[in-house]
Amino acid sequence: MILARVDGVIVSSVCHPSMHGCRTVICQPLDEHGRAEGAPILSLDPLSAGQHQQVLVSTDGSKTRDHVGDPRSPLRNIILAIVDEPETESAKT
Repeated sequence: MILARVDGVIVSSVCHPSMHGCRTVICQPLDEHGRAEGAPILSLDPLSAGQHQQVLVSTDGSKTRDHVGDPRSPLRNIILAIVDEPETESAKT
């Protein structure tokens, strides 16, 4: 599982049948300080995460293939959670 930031949405007119009706996004992996680390990855997004939101991504391909119901799906990554933004002092008052 990795921490990542949603940087964009993928739109395709032709795709694998297992991807029909699925939202796929570009996720930038982040290090422990929130800085970009490594190359961006594509992830299935069943939670409809917003642009620039931090998310937890599972890289377990079997979990993703189970979600779409196709053992031959090329999908590997899936967003499991959206990370809450920390509350600031000014927001508390």
